[in-house]
Amino acid sequence: MILAAGRGERMRPLTLARPKPLLEAGGAPLIVHHLRALQAAGFEDIVVNLSWLGDQIRAALGDGGRHGVRLHYSDEGPEPLETGGGIFRALPLLGAGPFLVMNGDVWTDIDCSLLRDRLGPHDLAHLVLVPNPAHNEKGDFVLEGGRIVETPGERFTFSGVGVYRAELFDGCSDGIFKLAPLLRSAARAGRVSGELYTGAWLDIGTPERLAHLDELLSRRRG
Repeated sequence: MILAAGRGERMRPLTLARPKPLLEAGGAPLIVHHLRALQAAGFEDIVVNLSWLGDQIRAALGDGGRHGVRLHYSDEGPEPLETGGGIFRALPLLGAGPFLVMNGDVWTDIDCSLLRDRLGPHDLAHLVLVPNPAHNEKGDFVLEGGRIVETPGERFTFSGVGVYRAELFDGCSDGIFKLAPLLRSAARAGRVSGELYTGAWLDIGTPERLAHLDELLSRRRG
């Protein structure tokens, strides 16, 4: 699943008339970079949630065929449901087994094919963490021995890439809610694993960071 329903308020004015996943860097929309990476990693069916200017995303991507994938859309209406609510709404499209979720507003070269077997038999989630960027110096989660723990320790930043089981959302109801409280509760129960990724990763949350990514990808293309 690619999370693409947000309003992109920190990106304004760029997102006043275009949804953030369709902003371009390196000659392609942000969400297309995700589709290419997921297709290369062997993912064939991808859910995209829609809210703010979502019709533009559907029109631009269609059924996903030209990117070698099958796209399924989860409509949230005019008000985005936050990460937790968005994933919960999409559960009927995600199937019975574990599923991968990526934030639509990050860029990374994480090889998602390697995440297929990371989730332990009793785990509800597996999170990919990254070293803390300047805009999130305090980090989000403590990682000890491959486990996410709710104890004092060095915190790392959640990359926006994770693998989940539908059971993480047991007891939830359709509506607006965040993902982090569910993850923290599962971590306290010892049911969340994690890893630290030190390769390329950028949070494309502002016009300045988008310009930086565009320059980076343009250099890579030569």
